[in-house]
Amino acid sequence: QVQLVESGGGLVQAGGSLRLSCAASGSMFSIDAMAWYRQAPGKQRELVAAILSGGGTNYRDSVKGRFTISRDNAKNTVYLQMNTLKPEDTAVYYCYAHSSLREYWGQGTQVTVSS
Repeated sequence: QVQLVESGGGLVQAGGSLRLSCAASGSMFSIDAMAWYRQAPGKQRELVAAILSGGGTNYRDSVKGRFTISRDNAKNTVYLQMNTLKPEDTAVYYCYAHSSLREYWGQGTQVTVSS
């Protein structure tokens, strides 16, 4: 079992920055990728950024150059640094972890960007 706890969401003006954190605990040896997803009201959940066990990363096009995913293996924590935020980035952001056996989700943290 793996538990994921997000933090760092909040209200920010357009052009501002936020850093989300996802603290993971449990059987982390089985995890081969972690990611951030987001879901805006009335929309489907979408992948924002992912980081693989080997360190490779990928991003959705709309956040490239503005968001950075990183991890601290010693702390079992994954971060999402979000810069130059736009109102369309407003959503609940979820931390996600993948293993060969199952997937894990955090409870989500709200990010609201005002124009």
